[in-house]
Amino acid sequence: MNYLFTSESVSEGHPDKVADQISDALLDEFLAYDANSKVACETLVTTGQVVLAGEVKSSAYVDLMEVARRVINRIGYTRSEYKFEGDSCGVFSAIHEQSADINRGVEREDEMNQGAGDQGMMFGYASNETDNYMPISLDLSHLLLIELAAIRREGKVMTYLRPDSKSQVTIEYNDAHTPVRVHTIVISTQHDDFVTPENNSLEAQAKADEEMLGIIYSDVKNILIPRVIALLPKRVQALFDENLILHVNPTGKFVIGGPHGDTGLTGRKIIVDTYGGKGAHGGGAFSGKDPSKVDRSAAYAARHIAKNMVAAGVSNEMLVQISYAIGVAQPVSVFVDTYNKSNVDMSDAEIASKITEIFDLRPRAIEKRLKLRNPIYEETAAYGHMGRKPQTIVKTFTSKYEPVPLTREVELFTWEKLDYVDTIKKAFNL
Repeated sequence: MNYLFTSESVSEGHPDKVADQISDALLDEFLAYDANSKVACETLVTTGQVVLAGEVKSSAYVDLMEVARRVINRIGYTRSEYKFEGDSCGVFSAIHEQSADINRGVEREDEMNQGAGDQGMMFGYASNETDNYMPISLDLSHLLLIELAAIRREGKVMTYLRPDSKSQVTIEYNDAHTPVRVHTIVISTQHDDFVTPENNSLEAQAKADEEMLGIIYSDVKNILIPRVIALLPKRVQALFDENLILHVNPTGKFVIGGPHGDTGLTGRKIIVDTYGGKGAHGGGAFSGKDPSKVDRSAAYAARHIAKNMVAAGVSNEMLVQISYAIGVAQPVSVFVDTYNKSNVDMSDAEIASKITEIFDLRPRAIEKRLKLRNPIYEETAAYGHMGRKPQTIVKTFTSKYEPVPLTREVELFTWEKLDYVDTIKKAFNL
């Protein structure tokens, strides 16, 4: 019997994602000027207010307020009617120095023996159901919102769009766990109050709201979804049919949104950040944490391993767990689940053992292999940390504490590179 699986995503203007992006932008600023910075930065956003808190150990001086305002304006909160606007919102900082007790458990005379910044278990997942080895439900959820944001910035159609939005995609699978169709799409997008009621009566307001919803529904169906489908490979395009169920702004109106409509906090969208509910999640958030925190770096390493293993043909689907003790360099355990889809004559435990031979999983080794001590994190903080395109870009940082702008060439999403496929094939005789 066929079954359904659902994933969701949220846009860069969603309150929790605003918080994530501010936290990661602050992290990037510290790493740009001091690569050895230790940062654990949390952000709260609400009506007209940003609160920054956390711990930092760095030789860099960062204008926290300026960074927060830049991020908010980039996202699109630039109008006073949003009740949250980059140039006028209050920014309060409660960031202080990192605990010396934590620091002494992390830093070592031999940097390769750097201890894990905390205990915990981190997961990486990959599946060959999409070209980027991600669950198709999450991949489509992200793509819908990326394209919706592009339409908003273009300003040519759907000119009523505001920054806050959410998506949800339900995929129908057959008994062989193969996607057969896109079953349901949900889009909720913040919008201007762009239809004026004829008078102040409740009936007139309801009529105006119904007219707005009709326009938004039509635009999502006839503009957004065709643009998204056009970006997809043929085999994914084939999953869309006339039986698709589409829900658009199911409450009927979404004018009040963003941090004014809902308080946002760093780290509240960890499933959106990873695999949309497929695989597993250890519970630790990513944004605002420097790579000495294995919550982040080991999750990237686990994804890198799982993706390369599936791409090499070891299994059609794989979950990798890595766990650590605070202050200890070597992982406590490495676990693998191939969901009975392995293509090699080895147990999952034997595959896990082979992984520890191929990949050095000490935190400092992960940092070096994936080039994580670079200002690469603001780009990760919306539309998922996994499944993204690895690329090299140039970033420029300006600071009132420095006489000239700092230009850095950095590699984004290094954990998505398929650079270990040949090594894995050789190790597994594939």
